[in-house]
Parts: sequence; C-alpha cells; structure tokens
Amino acid sequence: MSKLSSSRLPRRHFMQHLLGAATLAPTLQFIDHVQAHAATARKNGKACILMWMGGGPPTIDIWDLKPGSKNGGEFRPIDTKGDLQISEHMPKTAMVMDNLSVVRSMSTREADHTRGRYFMHTSFVPNPTVTHATFGSVVSYEIGRKRSGLEIPAYINIGGGGMSPGYLGQSYAPFSVTPTGQIANANTRGLDRSRLDQRLKFWQSVEGNFANSNRGELPQAHNDVYRSAVNLMTSEQMKAFRVEEEPVETLEAYGDNNFGRSLLMARRLVETGVPFVEVNMGGWDLHANVFDTLRNTQLPVLDRGIATLTADLKQRGLLDDTVLVWMGEFARTPRINGNVGRDHWARAWSVMIGGGGLNGGVAVGETDSDGASILSKSYLPGDIWATVAHAMGIPTSIVHTSKRGRPMKLANGGQPISELTGAGV
Repeated sequence: MSKLSSSRLPRRHFMQHLLGAATLAPTLQFIDHVQAHAATARKNGKACILMWMGGGPPTIDIWDLKPGSKNGGEFRPIDTKGDLQISEHMPKTAMVMDNLSVVRSMSTREADHTRGRYFMHTSFVPNPTVTHATFGSVVSYEIGRKRSGLEIPAYINIGGGGMSPGYLGQSYAPFSVTPTGQIANANTRGLDRSRLDQRLKFWQSVEGNFANSNRGELPQAHNDVYRSAVNLMTSEQMKAFRVEEEPVETLEAYGDNNFGRSLLMARRLVETGVPFVEVNMGGWDLHANVFDTLRNTQLPVLDRGIATLTADLKQRGLLDDTVLVWMGEFARTPRINGNVGRDHWARAWSVMIGGGGLNGGVAVGETDSDGASILSKSYLPGDIWATVAHAMGIPTSIVHTSKRGRPMKLANGGQPISELTGAGV
C-alpha cells in the first residue's frame, strides 16, 4: 500500500479507501447522513472514550510490527495517513491514523490479568490498604458533577463490569449497560407515569429515613446512585442508549457486532454530554492460534470499529473534544510459543491514543528490532491518563484525598506526553 498524502481527501474517495468497494454504498449514505446533521450535533464539552481490550492484545501484531525478526509473526506493516506503519489487517484504521497516535514504549511490569487491569485503569499498583479510583471515576468527579444539564451518569461502561471508584465513592462508579443498551434494574416496560410517580414518592420516604440514620456519607451516596437510576428512567437523554434508532447505514458502518454497537452507543453518549465512556472488547488472551484469531476474528471487528468511530466523530465536529484511548492490561510476548500463541508481556508494548486536540499520526517511543526491549523513554499508565487529563482540561496538579486522609496525586503523578500535547516539542 502506497503512502497517502496527509492532505484532506475528497469525502467519497476517503470512504472508498476506508471501507472498500463492497461496503461503499451504505457507508456513503452513512456519511451523508452525518454531514446533514453535523450542524445540529450537540457539543457538550470534553469527553474520553476508552476502548478496553480485555485479555491483553498482542500489540506487536497490531501497532508495532517487527518484519524480519524471528518474533515478527505472519503479518506485515502497511503505511498509513500518519507518519507510522500498522498491521496490514488494519487497512481502514490506516486511513484515519493522521488523527491517532501510538505510544510504543509502555513498560508496566504487571503481567497478571487482575493486577494489570487495576494498574492500567487507576495508574496505581494494587495496595491492600487503599482502593484507588479508576480514571473514569476521576473524570466523573472532576467534570461530570459540574456538567449542567447532564441527567444520566457521567461514567458509562458498555459490555463490561467496570472498575471501582475507590475513595471517590459510589456516586462516581461506572454505570454498566450491555451493547444493546440494556440497563440492570432500570426496566420501565409497562410502568406508566402515574405508577412511577407513586413509586418515587415511596422511594423518597424511604430515602428520607435512611438519610437520618447516622451512617455517615453512605446515605447520600445511596441516594445519588438511585437518583441516577431514576434519571435514566425518566430523562429524554436515555435515548442515547438506543442505537437501534440509528439509520441502517450507520449501524452497518460500525459493524453488526457488540464492539461496533458499543462504539456507536459511545458516540451517542458523548454527543449527549457524557464525559467518560468505556467500551469493552474481550477475546485477547491469545496463548494459542494468535494469527488465525487475529486475522479472522479480532482485527476485522477492531479495524472497522475504530475507523468508523474516528471518521464519525470527525465529521460531526466532535473529535477535537473527544480523546480516544485503546489499551489492555498488558500485551503479548515477542516470542511465539509452541501453540502458535503469545503469552503475557508487560515489559515493552503499545497503547493507541488520539483525538482531543492531541497530535495525530505520531509514533511515540521505540522498541528494539525484536520487540523485546524499549530503546527510548518508557511510559506508565499515569502518563497516558495525565495526557488524557491535559486534553480534557483537568489540571494534572490535582491531589485527591483518600478516606484515611492519604494524598492521591492525579494519575499517580504521571506527566502528559509532550510528543502528543505539543508542549516542549
């Protein structure tokens, strides 16, 4: 694939490269629909969409390929619209890489699933004396509670259980839904307004008694959580979860799968004003048959989803205000094992980040020719989240306080990555 000019391509030419001739017609209809409504799109400030790849994706086969190495595997790199190469099985994403960048020198040390997931979400290694807040909860606390007009939770988790709000409290916990928008304990089918009002009066009476029970901050947190559930039942903003209301060409463009529907819902939620949405895609614990699984199952879904989300946000004028982050708890070994798989590896790997006004089309950091070691400055989860905070206008100097009075630096003191923010470059 030849390297494309970084200048803007005509819209139809761009989409032809993005999704290919087989899907060109519905995709053009999708973009036409987006452009027709872009002028009226609701812009509600900064947001972040985290694409969480549960199980640990092999970034050496996606974002930082090593052709010619014994560890390189079966895939080859291709040029993109940015100044970096990515996997040949990500051709659609290659067409939007001028908006996205890859940090190739992550070194996180935690190669256990549970510990790695905690570290990447919170910027802190697990500690038995304190439960740290996942960064989505930090955004909910710093931005969501101040966002006037937002009636639904500020941190939505799609297709996964989400992480703990830690010392910030349950008011800032993720609100979990399925990729079809089904919300636990919020089914109002058959419940008319009169019956709902009666239940709300009873609920308010119960909450009033609970609030006077001298149980510290628990009653208020309890009240906040249930009030959020009530808002979901009564607010017009609940329509953001109804991806089935999108035009068929939009649904087809994102992909008829859980990841595609989840990303479409994330776009709708961001458009409504939700500042943090986490989308989950599992199936990355590839100890065996890594190349066949990537080629036939994982990467086609991933490629279409990332490319369409990026193009959709950009056409709607939302990409500069929305940070996109793609990562898992760690990556996979450069060495290919006897089952043609890759095992856990946290020493040298990649995270994708873009949008939000950050520099796009950049490869930050470098690994050696085998992908086993880092040759440049290494980065921690806190540096990723500090970069996100910078892009969202959250001061990185903020210090929270745990329940025991312990100071907690934002993103564990991580620093924004200058190659992405432009500061000092």
